[in-house]
Amino acid sequence: MNQAMRIGIIGGGQLGMMLLEAAKETTNSVQYVVLETQEDCPARPFADAFVLGSLQDPQALRRLAAQCDILTWEIEHIHVDTLIELESEGKTVIPKPGVLKMIQDKGEQKAYFDLHGIPTAPYHLKSDADSWDLDFFSGERVVVKSRRGGYDGKGVAIVKKAQLMAHGSPFSGPILIEQFAENVKELAFIVAVDVHGHLETYPAIDMYFNPESNLVEFLYSPSMVSEEILLEAEKIAKKVVATFESPGLFAVEMFLTESGEIWVNEIAPRPHNSGHHSIEGFQTSQFAQLNRILLGLELGPMGLKVPSAMINLVGPSDFSGTYQLEEAQFWESQTDVFVHLYGKTETRPDRKLGHVTVTANNLDSLMLRAREVQARMRIIPS
Repeated sequence: MNQAMRIGIIGGGQLGMMLLEAAKETTNSVQYVVLETQEDCPARPFADAFVLGSLQDPQALRRLAAQCDILTWEIEHIHVDTLIELESEGKTVIPKPGVLKMIQDKGEQKAYFDLHGIPTAPYHLKSDADSWDLDFFSGERVVVKSRRGGYDGKGVAIVKKAQLMAHGSPFSGPILIEQFAENVKELAFIVAVDVHGHLETYPAIDMYFNPESNLVEFLYSPSMVSEEILLEAEKIAKKVVATFESPGLFAVEMFLTESGEIWVNEIAPRPHNSGHHSIEGFQTSQFAQLNRILLGLELGPMGLKVPSAMINLVGPSDFSGTYQLEEAQFWESQTDVFVHLYGKTETRPDRKLGHVTVTANNLDSLMLRAREVQARMRIIPS
């Protein structure tokens, strides 16, 4: 009897959890092994096996690899050089770890965009010792990003030039300074590439970010941006992902400026917050699609099934500790509202605890219903 295929997932957070949920719905003959630093991570209850260890520990990554035929990840902050070594030794890693190595450094990512003719916001790379020379940027404010280690809105600050000159960088280590554009529209495309190089995109997604936390708090699809602009944006998303020459799932985040320019902001080489509504809204969810890619299958259909919006459920600013969703039974009874809690035992300010998808027959109804749900749904102490 042949041994079941084993897929290793580096990271056991909510993205790994939802990948496993999707996989278990469609595949019975494949086993999934999760590597994570904490045993009570969201993905563990859904995994067939578990490796306890740091995602930055080469030995832990090798212990996972020794048990698995294929490796993937659900978070970028891992010891990528070990994955590059494993790939050179014959291990299948999806996406290719060289893509992740570039993306881990926001400065290298920007240089990559330049090299391949991908439009992006004007920028400078700086170290703490550099002079600022901010005349390059128009307006009073600039965006400052830590080149490494940022996540979930951390490592990004919008600051006044005068403040930067007076007080220096808000982050330690090398930084990226970027042109700030007022009133940009934020878009995302989820791009899927199978192991044969076939590349397709999901419908465009309109995103809204919380100005305090820099987290996505609301998004919807289909986009309300004009078809002409969306066709150009999709072309750019496909172009940058095609340069990777790698199978995988990639989220391409973009800015649409007031003057109509399209700037690629960042790429996430994994399932992404901007695609969570795909579980209910698209023909194949981003998680089911990644599983198909890992299994070597052709891409599943990627069309819009129903207009859908997503609301992030994050920890309130006024308490930490155990929590519950207010009116949980009521929300579970709603046929157009789908609550996904991530099983995290404690809340803290701005911690991602879950998300909610809202569906409707048309965009006007969707926006009204989604805003009603967003205003009413609350995380409270338990």
